[in-house]
Amino acid sequence: MADTIKIRATLQGDIADVRVAISHPMETGLRKNEKGDLIPLHFITRVSATHNGSSVLEAQWSQAVARNPYLGFRVKGARAGDKIAVGWVDNKGGKSSIETTVGAS
Repeated sequence: MADTIKIRATLQGDIADVRVAISHPMETGLRKNEKGDLIPLHFITRVSATHNGSSVLEAQWSQAVARNPYLGFRVKGARAGDKIAVGWVDNKGGKSSIETTVGAS
């Protein structure tokens, strides 16, 4: 399911500027479909990121996060060619992850 995540990591000095776009419905459980039935909860519960295999971000999300969320963060001490990996898990057991290489800006 790596196609659910788009990632870009550019280098500015020794800081990697990481931008992540995730395609996910992030249903709150409060919306109704055309028939008037509640759409069940479906949201990302955990997001994590690593820099060359070391954890740099752990986040717990809830249904309060908007559909197709965007995440931006910076990693200090990065160099061109370093690996940044991001992954998520949702409340229905779905998951996805992706890895990119830090590039010069």
